[in-house]
Amino acid sequence: MAHSAFSFDALLVACRELLPRLQSRFAAYQQEHFPERVPEFFCLELCGEAGELANLEKKRWKGIEIPSDKLADEAADVLIALINYTNACNVDLADAVTAKLATIEKARQESRGRSL
Repeated sequence: MAHSAFSFDALLVACRELLPRLQSRFAAYQQEHFPERVPEFFCLELCGEAGELANLEKKRWKGIEIPSDKLADEAADVLIALINYTNACNVDLADAVTAKLATIEKARQESRGRSL
């Protein structure tokens, strides 16, 4: 399977290098300041934040202008909640994301091969 070095392999390297550090820092922060929060809390938080982001996108879809700082704020909330949830569940995001990207890339390559 041929990959563009920049678009795929570099993405995998970045995920393997950066996600563990990010998760580790979030875990330390959560453990120090919010040790009592359980995975269920973070899952519900993630769903709520994703819903808020979806509501903004729904408004954009209807032609309502949403300031980019509002989108950024909600997207940040989703990312934070996702990292907190995966930490609470002992999910290694680097492993999960790189495995999922490999699956997506394989399907993309197979689909591309069928269309040639």
